[in-house]
Amino acid sequence: MKNVTHPFFFLVHWPSAGSFGLNTDILATNLINLTVVVGVLIFFGKGVLKDLLDNRKQRILSTIRNSEELRRGTIEQLKKARVRLQKVELEADEYRMNGYSEIEREKANLINVTSISLEQLEKSKNETLYFEKQRAMNQVRQRVFQQAVQGALGTLNSCLNTELHFRTIRANIGILGAIESKR
Repeated sequence: MKNVTHPFFFLVHWPSAGSFGLNTDILATNLINLTVVVGVLIFFGKGVLKDLLDNRKQRILSTIRNSEELRRGTIEQLKKARVRLQKVELEADEYRMNGYSEIEREKANLINVTSISLEQLEKSKNETLYFEKQRAMNQVRQRVFQQAVQGALGTLNSCLNTELHFRTIRANIGILGAIESKR
């Protein structure tokens, strides 16, 4: 087996020089060392630790004050927002009521305009029907007249001969001449 020595092993077996020596009792040594280290830390670190704790305390207090101010500001903003909300709700109700009444007015106006338009359309329809009836009656009259004239011409042409025709013309010329002479 190899002889392995720990690098700090020589400290344990160091020869003592007078009253100074190493204590090999690990429990007592650690307690003494910890007490010394804590004592040195408290003695030298007391001021630094106190300053750090005071700074931390001031930052915490400052943060609390800022939070309180922000909370108060937020509460004020919330109150203002609630007042604005109530105002807007009242305006919305007013607009809604005005809107409903405006809708009712527009509805009534639309009904009136529509009824007037319907009356005008009815009147126009009746006039159109009357004119169409008159036109149809005129067309029927013209056809009846044309047929009557054609029938009369046909009858006259068949009944009249040349001599009768000349006599009728002479009689009409005579009547026209009598009317001319009176003038």
